[in-house]
Amino acid sequence: MTLFPTFHRPPILTRTARSLMLATLLALALAAQAEGGELQVEIAGLRNSTGTLRVSLYSEPDSFRKEERAFMRLAQPAKAEKAVLIFRDVPPGRYAIMAYHDENDDGKLNLRFGMFPSEGYALSNNPKVIGPPRFSESAFEFSGKEEAPQALTLAY
Repeated sequence: MTLFPTFHRPPILTRTARSLMLATLLALALAAQAEGGELQVEIAGLRNSTGTLRVSLYSEPDSFRKEERAFMRLAQPAKAEKAVLIFRDVPPGRYAIMAYHDENDDGKLNLRFGMFPSEGYALSNNPKVIGPPRFSESAFEFSGKEEAPQALTLAY
């Protein structure tokens, strides 16, 4: 015989409900982390409105300058002097940008002697390039949040 009555208290949440809540919270956390921000690119120095301005965002050194392997690509009709393009849903990370003015609209950066660009091109950080540009020279950190635009200047 007990002096104090014992009450069976049912659990506040069943194991299934707790597991479901935990899975939902984890999914929400991962979704929030996966969402990216807008990366704005300002390109100056377009000499005319002929052709297309093509901009590629690279996340890996091995793919840098290989347009078909870019993380993201944008293109818009060229406008003399200045253009603004926006990459959307860019997750935080390290990136490099290459842009070029495809004046003859053939979908590629034309080269003289197979190595010197004959169309205007630009790289993030606007490095002085001798030889093929490297990812490390153009790389920058993107927080995934709104930041100052990446400013590039085309060189012809």
